[in-house]
Amino acid sequence: MASIFETLMLVCFGLSWPFNLVKSIKAKTAKSMSLKFLCLIEFGYICGIAAKFVSGNINYVLIVYFLNLIVVGANIAVFFINKNLDKKNSADS
Repeated sequence: MASIFETLMLVCFGLSWPFNLVKSIKAKTAKSMSLKFLCLIEFGYICGIAAKFVSGNINYVLIVYFLNLIVVGANIAVFFINKNLDKKNSADS
């Protein structure tokens, strides 16, 4: 039962990341993004994955952790892309 609740928590948090990713891609600016926040979230997912391995409780929940890790990683990549676009746009002005 605990794994089901953990999965539901991860799914609820994880559903917001694809929406954030699309919003960031469309915005084409890093001005409303926080790299520190994204890295903190990424670190949290890494800790959750590590906890699964350390406890030996390796189950389907890991899939959700890894999916969230990938999507937050994509958000971090878009941050750097948008930051470069911001620099380019300010240089063009």
